[in-house]
Amino acid sequence: MSQTIKVLLAEDQSMVREALAALLGLEDDIEVVAQVARGDEVLAAAREHAVDVALLDIEMPGATGIEAAALLHTELPAVKLVILTTFGRPGYLRSAMESGADAFLVKDAPAAQLAEAVRKVLSGERVIDPTLAAAALADGANPLTDREREVLRAAEDGSTNAELAAALHLSQGTVRNYLSTAIQKLAVRNRAEAARIAREKGWL
Repeated sequence: MSQTIKVLLAEDQSMVREALAALLGLEDDIEVVAQVARGDEVLAAAREHAVDVALLDIEMPGATGIEAAALLHTELPAVKLVILTTFGRPGYLRSAMESGADAFLVKDAPAAQLAEAVRKVLSGERVIDPTLAAAALADGANPLTDREREVLRAAEDGSTNAELAAALHLSQGTVRNYLSTAIQKLAVRNRAEAARIAREKGWL
């Protein structure tokens, strides 16, 4: 490809970001033209530098990579989206695809694979880590509703039902019902296990 591919790199860990930028910079046809450490800085940087591809880490302050991807997909649909993650969680893959991502890779993938993914998404292909794809199919869809996820997320810090009800503007009975349903769906014994399992699968 004769034209240089302009890449935005969004990653909150500076050492990882700089390493990825250096590796991609070794490619003749790829140039990292912008780097940000926060998810809420992605859209402005993509606009300013007229990027072709955005590489987005999932876990970032300001907004997650998946939230940033969804915003980019809406505002700058021509930009191709590659989600990078340390966590190979099947639920993340599903969320990423729903947000409009074109590729989903784990960070420890070889640099050559990442560069090739950048080229492939620009030519209209989708690139998904095969191990994650298999795990996502095996796990199936997220069984939790948005409300159940919201209550489980809030319960992760050990808050009581009364505290959860106050924080979420719900009745204690409603909170109890959401938690009970989530526990049943995930076939676990308590809310702590439910939150842990849902977090591990990328459903929260």
